[in-house]
Amino acid sequence: MNANIITVTSKGQIAIPVSIRKELSIESGDKLVAYTYGDCIMLKVLKVPEYEQFLAMVKEAQEWAQSVGLKEEDVNTFIKDYRKKKRNENSR
Repeated sequence: MNANIITVTSKGQIAIPVSIRKELSIESGDKLVAYTYGDCIMLKVLKVPEYEQFLAMVKEAQEWAQSVGLKEEDVNTFIKDYRKKKRNENSR
């Protein structure tokens, strides 16, 4: 595990050290996801799948949904229920 001290600029920006970028193959334009937990920040490289990989994942998800009897309207209901739950949590 690498430990580096990083300075935050006045615009809230940071630079990821070269050694970490090389270790994780992070290149200019790559996307990262930032998670927080208490006073900790975790950055994770977001790897977007190639088109063929994405299609394979969609096919796998569709086959699974069909095998358990889910229909498109079920997914829409799940999404609506989840959004309603999140709105209720955020309004507290």
